[in-house]
Amino acid sequence: MKKLDLLLAIAVGFCFACQSGKGPDKEVVAAAMQPSEPGPITLVVHGGAGNITKENMTSEMETAYHEKLKEALNAGYAILENGGGSLEAVSAAIVIMEESPLFNAGVGAVFTNEGKNELDASIMDGASGLAGAVAGVSTIKSPILAARAVMENSEHVMMAGKGAEKFAREQGLEMVDPDYFFDERRFQQLKRIKDREMGNQGMLPYNPSRQDKFGTVGAVALDQQGNLAAGTSTGGMTNKKFGRIGDSPIIGAGTYADNATCAVSCTGHGEYFIRSLVAYDIAALMKYRDMSLQQASNEVVMNKLQKKGGSGGVITLDRQGNISMVLNTSGMYRGFIKEKGSPRTFIYRE
Repeated sequence: MKKLDLLLAIAVGFCFACQSGKGPDKEVVAAAMQPSEPGPITLVVHGGAGNITKENMTSEMETAYHEKLKEALNAGYAILENGGGSLEAVSAAIVIMEESPLFNAGVGAVFTNEGKNELDASIMDGASGLAGAVAGVSTIKSPILAARAVMENSEHVMMAGKGAEKFAREQGLEMVDPDYFFDERRFQQLKRIKDREMGNQGMLPYNPSRQDKFGTVGAVALDQQGNLAAGTSTGGMTNKKFGRIGDSPIIGAGTYADNATCAVSCTGHGEYFIRSLVAYDIAALMKYRDMSLQQASNEVVMNKLQKKGGSGGVITLDRQGNISMVLNTSGMYRGFIKEKGSPRTFIYRE
């Protein structure tokens, strides 16, 4: 319900109260405060944004990305269609992408400067406001499931490193040897960057044109009960050093969900998303400035973030089933589904 409608409804309650000589009509005011009816079940996913152009993509790779995105969408939608919750749908979709070397999450995670894979993930429930995250883990097969375990089975929001891995093991989550995440293509990316650093005698400044893509994965969902959820999982940035953590496991920066506004999952250069609190900022513009989902997403990604030099994209979803997929890069692997058997996927900005 828009703010103007809410105020008018409350005013009507007071008007009737004045005419009857009684206090405010509580039933009228309570009805005005109720959220509008939810829209159709919906799932939106992304597989990273960045310098993704048709010139650098083979038809075989295009097909592979479209098929994997559709697989994730169909898996999550099947859960929603059978009455499952948005958290389950988000988790299922992200697990599929974590297990694919096409994306920078799980099996396809990029390498740190030390030649390791350090994974981050977060998830948030729009109904309760609860959230969970893990950061810098190397032996948890599915970081998104670990993040959900933190949310559901602990008093904390974020766990990191060895502590997060110990917790995951105690929760009975599947653990793997760090070699499970090794991908030769990602390892060669690290070698190329380190070779350039040696030529420049030091750490290279950030340059988005050199990034193949930000392959972070994420999902947002709306279930039959009208509840929203959002989740994000990533391997971070190639050649990251000193235990660097990006925006993906940080609630409000890379992930956010609130039934009153929207669910958001981000992908991009994490430092900018952290400083701008991108995910929460979109929800805040809807809540405090009465912007639509599309208006808020555009304002943050195409205006505020871009002015600061930040690049990337977001997927957003509100309780009415409206979706937005905004990017200020040349491409973002993304897609959505609103009807069984009809997933739609996209790669390039146009």
